[in-house]
Amino acid sequence: MIEKIIRIAEMAGNIVMSFYRKDQIDFSYKKDKSPLTMADIASNNFIVNELESNFSYPILTEESPVPYNIRKSWSKFWLVDPLDGTKDFIEKNDEFTVNIALINNRRPVLGVVNVPALGITYWAEKGEGAYKNGKRIYNKSNRKNLIGTDSRFHSTKETKEFFKNNSIKKVVRYGSSLKLCKLAEGEIDIYPRLNGTKEWDTAAPDILLAEAGCSLVSYPDRKNLVYNKLKIANPFFVASRNGLSWQ
Repeated sequence: MIEKIIRIAEMAGNIVMSFYRKDQIDFSYKKDKSPLTMADIASNNFIVNELESNFSYPILTEESPVPYNIRKSWSKFWLVDPLDGTKDFIEKNDEFTVNIALINNRRPVLGVVNVPALGITYWAEKGEGAYKNGKRIYNKSNRKNLIGTDSRFHSTKETKEFFKNNSIKKVVRYGSSLKLCKLAEGEIDIYPRLNGTKEWDTAAPDILLAEAGCSLVSYPDRKNLVYNKLKIANPFFVASRNGLSWQ
């Protein structure tokens, strides 16, 4: 199964790149004021068609919402962000991703994150490890001088205070779910996200982190994120390498 999902994510990434290479990227705004491009829609349509053609599980994507009274009975389903980091896509900084996750009993058990502009694909299955372009990855960092990461477009005062309170002086910025992928491979140690994300933003990298010696827990109550909630907004969270003490 994982090989097929990798192929679907990478082909969707190729579709996204066909729009990315154009001189001008046209976009509109959704009701929540987040941007929407033709690349989002084309990627979404391709992924949904491929998943429907190859698997029987229902599908929830950012661009194909499903009412809770229908999806509340789902125990296993696909959760997809066809273009995570649309602002990064519009700004042409190469740091946008295609995210596909399989949720089972409200937790991800498989995840693929394709970074099409950088030619990178991350993936993980429960109990099978985490990989980057076929090479096993694991966060083995034992740095004393911690490296944090923050969003390019969605940083907050509370996030800056978190870094200060935890004596984190070096902070690097990445777009989309690439921040969580960088944590999985050990390039950073901690990522506090103290403003809004949605379930499709975190599902695929969540299982990647779990298989790579890291954790992603809600803030401040430190519980695993659960998926397929009534409201698909995530709580605030902190992702970090395992064994790291933070407050």
